[in-house]
Amino acid sequence: MNSTFEGIDQPVINVSDGFVFLGRRLVAALVLSLSFLGSALWLPAAHADGFWDDSFFDMPADLKQAKAEGKTGVFLFFQMADCPFCHRMETTVFTDPDVKAFMKKHFITASIDIEGDVMMTDFQGKSISQKDFAFKQFRVRATPVMAFIDTDGKIATLFTGPTRSAKEFLTLAEFVTSGAYKQPGMNFFKYRKEHSK
Repeated sequence: MNSTFEGIDQPVINVSDGFVFLGRRLVAALVLSLSFLGSALWLPAAHADGFWDDSFFDMPADLKQAKAEGKTGVFLFFQMADCPFCHRMETTVFTDPDVKAFMKKHFITASIDIEGDVMMTDFQGKSISQKDFAFKQFRVRATPVMAFIDTDGKIATLFTGPTRSAKEFLTLAEFVTSGAYKQPGMNFFKYRKEHSK
């Protein structure tokens, strides 16, 4: 059984001996269609372009840069590829112009893949994989987790889960930049309540 298009002598689909053979043009068209469809489905729409500073994952160098630039510290975003809350943070919160401007002014930013085998340098100067850095040093088991690190390399604030909005994320970052996290008995939830009026 052969099927041909009008004006084309070659069979597009040739069924013989129980096997299906597709013409070269049809195969090429299928491959192109699937590649365009795949790229449209799998590429994120807005993926926090320009938000992340770190490309070498060298935490001592990031601390040194933060100090030299008079910044508050380093912001670490622990995430993984299949995390819908991480994706939401990256496509709605970290793309917000006010969030970007505030974070660029006050922090060096780095995204850490908790399943990643990419090697990095931790705050003590040791080489470690991203997944070991996340699990062994920050005990990250669920994502997202946001860590604000001061310029001495100490955790200022650790926040698990997504923020509800860009405004709430800015309040979290301001909690750190204002130094409120250092006040005895103060936590982000009290700070947010006091500053939401």
